Formats: sequence, C-alpha cells, structure tokens
Amino acid sequence: MTLTVEPVTDGAGLRAFVDLPFRLHAGTPWVPPLRLERYLFLSKRTNRWFEHADARLFLAKRDGRVVGRISAQVDHAFWEHHGERWGNFGFLELEDAPDVAPALLDAAEAWLRAKGADRMNGPFDFTMNDEAGLLIEGFELEPMIKQPWHPPYYRTRLEEAGMEKAIDLWMWALRVDERDKVMPILPELAEKCAKDHGVRIRKMSRRRLREDLDLFGETYNQAWARNWGFVPYGEGDLDQYAQELQLVFDRNWFMVAESPEGEAVGIAITVPDVNQVLRRMGGRLLPFGWWHFLNKARYMDRVRVGFLGVKPEWQHTGVAALLFMEHYDMAASTPQKWGEEGWILETNKAMNRGMEAMGGKVVKRYRVFERRFGTSS
Repeated sequence: MTLTVEPVTDGAGLRAFVDLPFRLHAGTPWVPPLRLERYLFLSKRTNRWFEHADARLFLAKRDGRVVGRISAQVDHAFWEHHGERWGNFGFLELEDAPDVAPALLDAAEAWLRAKGADRMNGPFDFTMNDEAGLLIEGFELEPMIKQPWHPPYYRTRLEEAGMEKAIDLWMWALRVDERDKVMPILPELAEKCAKDHGVRIRKMSRRRLREDLDLFGETYNQAWARNWGFVPYGEGDLDQYAQELQLVFDRNWFMVAESPEGEAVGIAITVPDVNQVLRRMGGRLLPFGWWHFLNKARYMDRVRVGFLGVKPEWQHTGVAALLFMEHYDMAASTPQKWGEEGWILETNKAMNRGMEAMGGKVVKRYRVFERRFGTSS
C-alpha cells in the first residue's frame, strides 16, 4: 500500500492533524487537549510565536488513511540570537510501521533545507517551552500540563530513521508537603537570604499578570541564556504566554523574589496541573467539559514547577532556596501536595543537585533528537 506525505493545506487536513493522537492514544496515559485550544495554537492568526517563526504541517497517508503527522519549523529569533541555522520538527505522531517515521522526517528535512537550515532538532511543539522532547522513560505515568506522552515504539522508529540523541530533559517528582525530608542546608540558605540580603517573596496577581511577565521575561532571558536551545522571550511571546496563563493562574504558586529596592531577582511560575481536569473533559468544552473546567479546583492535587530562575548576579545568595521553601509553605495551605519540577537539562548539574537535596526523584525522561544535514545549496 502506497505511503505519501503531503502538507496540510485546508481545514480538512488541519482537522486530521489535530485528531490523529485522539485515535492513536485512546486508553493510554495520554491526556487529550482541548481541540479548540489546539486549533488556536496552530493558527498563524492567533499564535504570536509566528511573528518570528515559520512552520509547515505534514500528514502521512496510506491509501488515503492518515497514519502519521509532523511539523517542521524555523525560529528566526533563535537564528538571530545564536547565529546558528537550526531547524526543528514537532507534533510527531505515527502508527507503528517502519516506513512512516522516515517519510515524515524526510519531508520535514526537505522543507527545512529549503528554508536554509543545516540541522533538525526535536520534537518541539513548537518550542522547548511548549511540549518538548520524546518520552523515553515514564510511559506508565500520566503527563502533566505541557508534558508530551509517547508510546515506547516512537523512540525505536526515530532511531531506526537515523535520528541521534542531542540532549535529555528530566522531570523530577517531589512531595512538596514532605518538608522534613529536605536537606537542612536549603531552609538555612532561605533564611540567610531573607536576613542578609533582604529578599522577600511577592505573589503575582491576575490583574498585574502581564506586567509581572515582563519581569519574568527579564529574569528568564538572563538566567536561561546559556541553556541548550535557549530562545529569548520577546514582547509578543510574553503577550501569548499571559493569555495562556490566565486559564491556569493560581496566586499561591505564581511568585516573584524581590530585593529590598523592589527589583525582581528571581521568578517561579508553578501551575496546578490542569491535565487532571482535561482528562475529564475529553478534549471538548461541550456538553459537560465546561462544568469540569469551572470546577477545576476540586480535581487538582498536584503542580508542575515550570519555571524557577534567578538572575545571574543573585544566584549565590539563596534566592532559589527561598523560592523553593515558599513552595513547601504553599503545600501546607493548598490542596496541591506534590508535583514535578522541570524539565531540567541533564547537563544542568546545579539544578539537578538541588532536586536531589529536596528529596526528588527523576520519573520521566524526554529525549531531543537531532539530524545534521549540511548547508542547503
């Protein structure tokens, strides 16, 4: 039976692109997203990421039946910042057949070559700050918000297609209510930070969220600047992020560490895991999905620490410890008692040591793959 790969060019193709994982992953730990949200995220009219990036979606079909999908994308902000012409692939889904992954990856590579890229990394949906990496450990666990889930054969098929490891991303599980298991050095550092440097924790507010995200962008662009794959947040990116966070905002878990002069020196954005609600919604607001979402607080007992960063000049003052200890305080007064921190690059020794000091355990690993193919002619 003939396998073809073709770009998505119309509404029917986009629906098939969005619907494929619902068919492939029914009955697995995968959590169905809201279909409406996926359409908005993939739209050049509503996703501000497209202000500095281009993408093309592809479908693999066997005798007219969709058996796989992939995106190819270039982020010009990354190219400008790093001086590197890396391209990415993402939104990877495929049936377990040996010819599907090579065909999809070849289509993505051809598009990226035509754009001038000399390397292909992924999967990213669309960026490293969205759903990033291919799951290689933790298949039995339900993904949290903005964590992908893949069956084990995806890794096999990518490796068979010649994709190689670029880097791994780790997710650490923590019982944030088990304060007694924390190594004593952390609360000591937190106390010293507050006493000697006058740093205090301020909670974000929904009304000022967009304003606080400017502080987040400033901190992120400094603290993460040397990370693998880093792309600086611009104004449009922060506008987009503010819209997304309004749906999951919880004042208890959105926090800023400030100096005595009021300067933001550290940021933590921790999100109650709305995937616990999305599973009940089944990808739709109607007929009853809206009711589950409006009552989401009753379902969520876990959080994902998505961002916790400190400006470089403050990184040896205990600010990170102060932010972490505030998480333990929040666990004592909210329904959320445990969570996952990350992703964290496997090469980030300081953060990974910090997770160990807090009694954490790596429970999920995601792999970023690469293919280098030289400069386009």
